Amino acid sequence: MLTSYSRPDPLRFRSVLGHFPSGVAAVTARDPEGRPVGMAVSSFTSVSLEPPLVAFLPGRSSTTFPLIAEHGTFCVNVLADGQEEVCRRLSARGGDKFAGLDWRPGPHGDPVLDGVVAWIGCTIESVHDAGDHHIVLGRVDGLAADTAASPLLFFRSAYHQVAA
Repeated sequence: MLTSYSRPDPLRFRSVLGHFPSGVAAVTARDPEGRPVGMAVSSFTSVSLEPPLVAFLPGRSSTTFPLIAEHGTFCVNVLADGQEEVCRRLSARGGDKFAGLDWRPGPHGDPVLDGVVAWIGCTIESVHDAGDHHIVLGRVDGLAADTAASPLLFFRSAYHQVAA
């Protein structure tokens, strides 16, 4: 029975919203020196067909997002099942997150990771503050998908695969 009406504490909020499955994506770009940077996100969505827009929601405390914002372009890499380690690496703070990762440059030179389900190359259209996160709108400049690949999913604080 669903009867809770009081304002939830942050842990309860996160727990309940964790019951909504999401895909997992890596948002990648280049820093001012041209080195690859990236972050894992589960808050990614399509926004508009005309013009083609997508959005992702990085935390305001992210140390990677300012580098992406300064660059002005990014690539969303939809992670495939079996890419949990890529997600963990790009979720970590500090270090060379791209050491040992295979990738090629996308439309703006931003990393397209090998083995992903899809990639979407974008230019930042706008950034809006939303509580402890930003809402980043990106204009889609290029994209491709591997129709045979299956996505990595996140549900109840764990990774999952699409059941065949």
